[in-house]
Amino acid sequence: MRRAPYFKFRQYLSGTSPNSEQAKANLVTLCRTHLLGRYEIEVVDVSREPDRALRDGIYMTPSLMRLAPSPVFMIVGTLSQSESVLQALGLLASST
Repeated sequence: MRRAPYFKFRQYLSGTSPNSEQAKANLVTLCRTHLLGRYEIEVVDVSREPDRALRDGIYMTPSLMRLAPSPVFMIVGTLSQSESVLQALGLLASST
């Protein structure tokens, strides 16, 4: 029996701005709903760690980087378009 993949995310936020708070809440909701027990979220506050954001190539917030499973990719925004986010994460079958 094949195990479901484990997801690792790094979310880049800017303090407690409304967009950052919305992105954080949307990610937690998506993970709790679709990845229960199979996810890890690291949060990087770019207002506190601007050098890290630049090193990681982050120029816009909020941004979400999926580190695992491969391939690594990034989504920018509040993650409010849940169907699109789920599809990008590979959790929703393509409609084509």
